[in-house]
Amino acid sequence: MRRLTDTDGLTEFQRDILRTVRDFVDAEVLPAATELDHADAYPDALVQRLRDIGVFGLTIGEEYGGIGESLLTYALVVEELSRGWMSLSGIINTHFIVAYLIMTHGTQEQKDYFLPRMSSGEIRSALSMSEPGLGSDVAAIRTAARRDGADYLLAGQKMWLTNGATSNLVAVLARTEEGQVQPHRNLTAFLVEKDPGFGETRPGLTVPGRIHKMGYRGVDTTELILDECRVPASRVLGEAPGRGFYQVMDGIEVGRVNVAARGCGVALRAFELAVGYARSRRSFGKIIGEHQAISFKLAEMATKTVAAHQMMVLAARRKGAGGQSDVEAGMAKYLAAEYCKEVVEDSLRIHGGYGYSTEHEIERLYRDAPMLLIGEGTAEIQKMIIGQRIVRGYEIRP
Repeated sequence: MRRLTDTDGLTEFQRDILRTVRDFVDAEVLPAATELDHADAYPDALVQRLRDIGVFGLTIGEEYGGIGESLLTYALVVEELSRGWMSLSGIINTHFIVAYLIMTHGTQEQKDYFLPRMSSGEIRSALSMSEPGLGSDVAAIRTAARRDGADYLLAGQKMWLTNGATSNLVAVLARTEEGQVQPHRNLTAFLVEKDPGFGETRPGLTVPGRIHKMGYRGVDTTELILDECRVPASRVLGEAPGRGFYQVMDGIEVGRVNVAARGCGVALRAFELAVGYARSRRSFGKIIGEHQAISFKLAEMATKTVAAHQMMVLAARRKGAGGQSDVEAGMAKYLAAEYCKEVVEDSLRIHGGYGYSTEHEIERLYRDAPMLLIGEGTAEIQKMIIGQRIVRGYEIRP
């Protein structure tokens, strides 16, 4: 039978890209992922290979040195990378969100300055939105940006930055308080350059040590402390103060497609491991895959993996076509994350005691999957968005 996550309607160029990434995952990522995960080590060699094969410039236009591919291609690449090691997809996720923000909302000067070096991977990006105690309540952001002549001075504390240390460009969402009544209209997005590393990486900008996590290791997750960090007004995204909420929410839809694609990749790998084990492990005179209890479980896992993949493809195509796609992105993120958790757990059950051992790959997937339930907005946030749009805008025909 065909691979469960084969996608119809792709060009031969898209298939070539996916074959290249799949070969890279099989040859270089899967053999190294568990060791890197256990060491919580940043995968410098694998990231360099991502640069070599052009992944950092995948969606950036050819005029800026990129490949100029679609959001769907990006999502399918993320799926392939996550099948190997989910942390690799985290390294490129915020990079792609910031690239999307600059391509979609940036000034021409900002595009010319940042995108060529983002395409090559020389500049790698992070997105700074969350704050301690705020979670998904973006409109309640406290980090403040005060105008000082031709600059802004940023002050506040940010939380949960993926690539906080390794990035040298951070898109920071801050409150500018420039006369708007509604809180979300006071938010402005800043493009803040810094040096990679920990400590004070720019005057007034400090990246404390790494936050240690149950899973999703290797990729660095940090806080960000801003203490009168001076940023030129020309580094306001699109030179449009007060538009940050709308700009970043547009980018978050890209991020939710990414998280959905990660869920699809992790679920596919968990399914592959379960099938492999079910074919090799014998009990009561036959392989365990021939026992009805196991074959039914594999059938359910396969169906969930396909359903999540198709929902992710739908969301990527809708978002890539332009316009608002918050419902589709939210549905894809919600479905893929929940199904991923279920598929991974069933795979662990099929492995029995071996699945609980750190020597087996499924143990790593079992620790990685929970991050998808909360990253880019919890399941509850997704359901809230979906439900509100249905109540307000669903068309009922008589």
